[in-house]
Parts: sequence; C-alpha cells; structure tokens
Amino acid sequence: MSNPAPIGVFDSGFGGLTVFRKVLEQLPQYDYVYLGDNARTPYGNRSFEAVLRFATAGVGHLFGLGCPLVVIACNTASAKALRTIQQTYLPAHHPDRRVLGVIRPTVEAIHRYTKTNAVALWATAGTVRSDSFALEIAHHAPQVKLVQQACPLLVPLVEAGELEGPGLDHFITKYWDQTKSQIEGIDTLLLACTHYPLILPRIRALLPPAVTIVSQDQLVAPSLAGYLARHPEHESRVSRGGACRYLTTDSCRHFDHLAEVFMGRPIASEQAELNC
Repeated sequence: MSNPAPIGVFDSGFGGLTVFRKVLEQLPQYDYVYLGDNARTPYGNRSFEAVLRFATAGVGHLFGLGCPLVVIACNTASAKALRTIQQTYLPAHHPDRRVLGVIRPTVEAIHRYTKTNAVALWATAGTVRSDSFALEIAHHAPQVKLVQQACPLLVPLVEAGELEGPGLDHFITKYWDQTKSQIEGIDTLLLACTHYPLILPRIRALLPPAVTIVSQDQLVAPSLAGYLARHPEHESRVSRGGACRYLTTDSCRHFDHLAEVFMGRPIASEQAELNC
C-alpha cells in the first residue's frame, strides 16, 4: 500500500471552490490538493474531446502528487469526462485509484426536495447539452420531470465579481422566465454549476418563495463523507493533517484574488503545468 496522501479536487477554474469549501467544513481532518485549470476555463463551450483531454490531464497530475482519490468538482467535466475516466483511464493506468464527480450525488438527493416532481436545472450550455443530469435522473429518480435551462452569462458575471446589481438581476429574471415557460408546477430549482452558490442570495430574492433552491455545495460534501465511510480501503489511504494546497494552471495572483472571494479567506496558490 502506498503512503497516505491528500484527496485531490479538480475543477476547470474557480467554481469548484464552493464545493471544496463545504468539504473542508465537513471533513477538516484530511489533507487536500485543489487544482484549478484556470488557463483553459471555461469548459462550458468546449467539445467533449477537449474536456476529456483536460480533465484526464488534471486527474493525472493529482495522481502524480500521490492522491488516491480525486473529486471532479466541475459539472461540465463530470458530464463530459467522468464516465470515460472511470471506465477507460483508471483501469488502464491507475486501477487502485478512484475518481468521483458531482452529478450523481446531486441526482441521488434531489427527490428529497420536490413534492410536485417538477424540477428545473440551471447550468452551463455544455452541461445542458450533455444531457447527463437527465440521463442520471431517468435512472435514479424516474418520477422526476426535469427541465434544463442553460445560463451562459452567469459564470462570467460571477468571475467579474458582479455578485449583485441590475445586470445580474436582469439575467436571473430572464433565465427564470425561460425556465418556467417550459413546464408548470416547478417547485425545485437545482443550481448545477458550482459558481452559482455565490449568487444564491440574488436568485433567492428574485424567484417565488415557494420554489426550493438547491445548490450542489450542500450535497457533495455529505456524499463524499458517506463514500469514505463505506470504503475504508480508500479512506485509509488518505492522509490526515488538515493541510490544503492550491494549484492553478494560470496566474497565481489572479487565482488568489478570486479564490479569496470563493473561500472567504486569503489563498496562496502554486502554478501547475498540465501535460495535454
């Protein structure tokens, strides 16, 4: 057995930090390495082939640091790359490692929130086009009627620091109007992009009070805790010490500035080069 090593968290950029922050709150005893592929973000409009190449390189980089387990904290990468990584890359190159995503734990929990079974999803265009959430819901919660709405301008607004204001409110209202026109009786909105928790207060303020809003940062951390409890053979390979390391494929100065917004504290990152 290899020496214990950190849990890896991979994201296309900053959004996965919302998930990572909740993971740290719930599972502070472990060591972690967060890798943001900021040089190639956003992944939302990339081809399946490009996202698979980038995500595989990111996972491989974290494996190279010894991580026995990697969480892909990006919906687009989970939608476009996770299955191939799990079924092809791992058996061929790292059969003793594991890679988890954010879509399945989200889908497995969504039935707890809806009473009408009419659920809306907001995500990037890439996640919507992949139909990954619809396929998983058809398998795990077939009673749920899902409508999907691409919200292409929300991520740029978040990364520009526009977490409130008339411009953000305009697009939230626009996307909700487009969403509710697709089906009646929506009682649950799933925020299927890890950037969106930062604008949750504005979304909550502009949507009807009867609509329950669910963000993935609420769901992924408990799911990871459950996975580690069910798989002591993998949990035993994770190092414990509460250490966090942040890597970015782009400018550390830019990453640190925006990461502080996501994490609520100063961040000092290191630059990483991915082979892809």
